[in-house]
Amino acid sequence: RVFKSHQPRQYQPGPTFHREEKNMAKKVMQAIDSSSAGGMEAGCGVRFSFGSLSDGRPVQAVRVDNGAGACLTVLEYGAVIQSLVVPDRNGDPVDVVLGYDTAAEYEKNDGYLGAAIGRVGNRIGGAAFSLDGKTYQLAKNDGDNTLHGGWKGFDKQMWSLEAREAPEGGGAKQIVCSRVSPDGEENYPGTLQVTVTYTLTRDKSLRIDYEALSDKDTPVNLTNHSYFNLSGAGTALDHTLQVFAERFCENDEACLPTGVLLDVEGTPFDFRQEKPVGRDIGEDHIQLKRAGGYDHNYCLAGKRAAVLYSPQTGIEMTTYTDLPGMQVYTANFITRRPGKRGTVMDYRGAVCLETQLYPNAMQCWGFPSPVLRAGRKLHSTTCYSFRVRPLQF
Repeated sequence: RVFKSHQPRQYQPGPTFHREEKNMAKKVMQAIDSSSAGGMEAGCGVRFSFGSLSDGRPVQAVRVDNGAGACLTVLEYGAVIQSLVVPDRNGDPVDVVLGYDTAAEYEKNDGYLGAAIGRVGNRIGGAAFSLDGKTYQLAKNDGDNTLHGGWKGFDKQMWSLEAREAPEGGGAKQIVCSRVSPDGEENYPGTLQVTVTYTLTRDKSLRIDYEALSDKDTPVNLTNHSYFNLSGAGTALDHTLQVFAERFCENDEACLPTGVLLDVEGTPFDFRQEKPVGRDIGEDHIQLKRAGGYDHNYCLAGKRAAVLYSPQTGIEMTTYTDLPGMQVYTANFITRRPGKRGTVMDYRGAVCLETQLYPNAMQCWGFPSPVLRAGRKLHSTTCYSFRVRPLQF
């Protein structure tokens, strides 16, 4: 993330989802159909052009739907989740992730929107690590530290995409994204075979399976950087959030975990009971000041990680994972900019729930190790499950 100074904004609860945005949400499916017009069938999905990069390379997108009102679009560039549409309480389609309309915008802009992140997600202190008696120097792309794999992490690479029926059947569809990260890419050791499989299930869940295999010992921490706005547009500060964690990682001034775990009790970081995202974000707390809001790893208590809810649309998203950590990031460094289909992104207009191993684990004794040993296969699963809460009076 590019750190920029922001003046704190006071959270003001109340209606922020304007009529124009509601009309926009109702037209999402027509816009998606239009964007893929002329596309070719690709297995059980549709493949279509999504523009080109600055060097002229074309970028394709693949779209699948589950036959029950949910639709997923993924790009070759960065294995980006460009669109994820689910129905709201009125049955109207809502695209719940921020994004852009062209590949060029993804290449140009910061923020890692919707991208697959690797080889090591989040930060490595000092842009270096030691493994098997050797020290590896990495790119300093976040002050003195490495962020999200370096200057050309997995988010800036081209992936092979394949759409297919999911093994569980019942209308579930998959988009399988794969690439080979060569030995020495961003100075990480080992040739790493990586597969990220997005499965859109019949019950409107998005399951992400991460798989990796290396021929040398190497650190690996894979995640996805989708920015969720369950209203489809506008602020995310009115969303409610519950996080099933009693501790979180202390960050230094560069948002780098120090190795110290802090209790959430009695702090603005306590989301054990559901509360609005914006309720405590402006509190006078050193950890909020250092990150400009929430941008912290939570130490999860179990596989049920979090519940995010939009009172505007009634859409609820529950996050499940077999990973020990989850970064809660409130888009503190997203500047106002055009988004897809005429929407506008803005400061704190989304919530990222990035499941992961603890950040800076190569420098923090006692953190779960991100080292993948040669010949051992990595497999982890994260699931974002959607449902609609009935309107309460």
